[in-house]
Amino acid sequence: MATPKEIVAKIFKEEPNIENVMFVGCGASMADLYPAKYFLEKTAKKLRVSLSTANEFNYDTPASLGKSTIAIVASLGGTTPESVKATEVASKAGAHVISITNSEGSPLTKAAEFVVVHGFHESYAAKTAKTKNVLALAVEILQTSEGYEYYDEMQDALSKIDGLINNAVKSVGPSAQQFADAYKDDNLIYVLSSGATYDVAYSTASFLFMEMQWIAAPTLNSGEYFHGPFEMTEKNVPYLLFMNDGPTRHLDARALTFLQRFDAKVTTIDAKDYGLADIASENVIDYLNPMIITGVMRVYAEKLAEARKHPLTKRRYMWKLEY
Repeated sequence: MATPKEIVAKIFKEEPNIENVMFVGCGASMADLYPAKYFLEKTAKKLRVSLSTANEFNYDTPASLGKSTIAIVASLGGTTPESVKATEVASKAGAHVISITNSEGSPLTKAAEFVVVHGFHESYAAKTAKTKNVLALAVEILQTSEGYEYYDEMQDALSKIDGLINNAVKSVGPSAQQFADAYKDDNLIYVLSSGATYDVAYSTASFLFMEMQWIAAPTLNSGEYFHGPFEMTEKNVPYLLFMNDGPTRHLDARALTFLQRFDAKVTTIDAKDYGLADIASENVIDYLNPMIITGVMRVYAEKLAEARKHPLTKRRYMWKLEY
């Protein structure tokens, strides 16, 4: 299996003038693509970057899709019909298609030029393998196309993040249990974050809470919280806030101060508590926040499911109905 560096080198050898990077997926897989998209948006000076849900990509296909495009399409099991179709749409348009999946030989891989198969079940760190691999691809794309000043610092951090996650989850049991006991009877939980971690808030809300626990969960950007949604803040209303260690921490801290001011029921998962700065320099730390928080949040979700007597695998509609 080719590495991200080898894949990107082959693409640029064939097409040196890459102009677009399009990330495509559905659900949690789309959310897992967000940190890489955020990274390129913040660091690339020339590349155009987009993130699309697969069927929007299929039915309202970007006009710029073509031979100067790298399309990165993700699906955990590799069978999501919309994402499989997206690989076909991108390939037919002449784009360089990279499939990201946990399932080698799955339908997602058939129309792809390159395939990255990642772990998932092996550990808590493996739950973030998709995010890590896609971020690694984005780093190589930037380094090859226009250079990345902090390339070595990023590579060092990426090499250490799995160990940090697996070490961090060893200590979170008591706080996760406290969260589960406090929130098990809530029918609504607001989820906030910012920066590269925003879509971890989205995936937590949409999938761990709404899909897997049937809890209503609006997602809020910590910066946007003060532009309308903070009017809903009241005593004992449940909030979950993911706090970043990096440039957007001020946004998260400002939201926390307001939530505490009005006695909302707020739980924080803070990257600073797990030593992210010990492995990532200030130049790259923002893009590693999503992985440490995802790993820790998984323990919280498992404890919540146990407290609610509602397994994370329980569904009403998904995989049960035609839709």
